[in-house]
Amino acid sequence: MRELLERYPALTECREDIEKAAELLIETYNEGGKVLCCGNGGSASDSEHIVGELMKGFMLSRKVTDENIPEDLRDKLQGALPAISLPSQTSVLSAFVNDCDPEMIYAQLVYGYAQGNDLLIALSTSGNSKNVVAAARVAKAVGAKVIAMTGAKESKLSEIADVCIKAPETETYKVQECHLPIYHYLCANTEAKFFK
Repeated sequence: MRELLERYPALTECREDIEKAAELLIETYNEGGKVLCCGNGGSASDSEHIVGELMKGFMLSRKVTDENIPEDLRDKLQGALPAISLPSQTSVLSAFVNDCDPEMIYAQLVYGYAQGNDLLIALSTSGNSKNVVAAARVAKAVGAKVIAMTGAKESKLSEIADVCIKAPETETYKVQECHLPIYHYLCANTEAKFFK
């Protein structure tokens, strides 16, 4: 955390929420849960990025020790923290948008995937993206936890989420620039907990 705040001092005002989010991520994996991520546009790309850091080695080598995996395969794998990027589910997303309510695209996936020990990371620079808010509402309804990453203003997501990290900016690209180092910290911190 110290290095994050030294490099990005503007994030100091988010420190408490970043720490709470870090605890929630570790709790999720300790309880055998998985992480789901969603957002739109640049935040959809951030969802993919977060999953990429969780599902394979990020800062550390993640040696696989599971002896059920044949040794020749085990040596070529890396330890994974289970995570799914909802924007990457293009077939079901496009089918759902075509057949049903576009505002419910992520909510449908959360309903299908999420269980009570899971965590949704909901990214929205405004905090009010209708499809992301609906996903967060469904996550809470099925007993999953929600980390929201938004801009500085109060929002629908900040009301719903267990933890809302409000980047100290309001312009979309500036909010997204703040989100990147925050989720890099969260992923590196979680990896260190399970693979150091």
